[in-house]
Amino acid sequence: MKKKFTLEIASPCSENFNKMIPNATGSFCNSCAKNVIDLSKKSNAEVAKFIAETKDQNICARLKVTQLDHEFEYNETSKINNLKYAAIAASLLLASNVSGQEKTPVKTEVNCPKPSKHLMGKVAYNHTSRHELVIAVKGKLLNATTNKPFSRKMYPNLELRINDSENAFRINSKTGEFCIPVKVLKSNKSLIVTITGDDYYLSKEIPFAIESVKNNVLVQDIIVGEGELAKIMIAGGLGINYK
Repeated sequence: MKKKFTLEIASPCSENFNKMIPNATGSFCNSCAKNVIDLSKKSNAEVAKFIAETKDQNICARLKVTQLDHEFEYNETSKINNLKYAAIAASLLLASNVSGQEKTPVKTEVNCPKPSKHLMGKVAYNHTSRHELVIAVKGKLLNATTNKPFSRKMYPNLELRINDSENAFRINSKTGEFCIPVKVLKSNKSLIVTITGDDYYLSKEIPFAIESVKNNVLVQDIIVGEGELAKIMIAGGLGINYK
């Protein structure tokens, strides 16, 4: 019989998961002396399997917020059915052993396809490089409500990317300052800013004009409302709502 369910965390925990002691299943929380199982990187099937195996236990878990909207399912079989399946499997195994002794194994030959020939065409010259610049974007990340840097306690380890830069750069937690090398086109009218920090995420577009760049430096503060930083992770006592 299929069991369908959703997950909930009625009372989210405020402890910082990244400051807990890592272990094989997640991390150990000193505050409540419990293991916090990290389900955030598991597939729906893996989560369902875990719940099926631990459904009667009191579990503290870490999830992606989006996982709270998912519906999971697993197949539940009774002990009687399990005994029947075991008996059938044993009889099939015995029969296969007998037939295997009577028959000569058949060799299987695998024919690999011959490699096909490909004609190499001319590579088109990319004119984009003529219009691309590498500039430094300097400024501060500020809270729109206070016009001050974001609280280190509430939003630890904030990092910034601009235009899918290869590396994320750490925001100065005291001053909110940053300086990031960025590739831009002279024709660009905007920059894509991505902010991450432990359990938070934001991607937004900000205006850009090449005329504002002086000596290959763009001075640009980034103003963000607290409501814009979306919480992407949640942890706490795990509830299971069966459908």
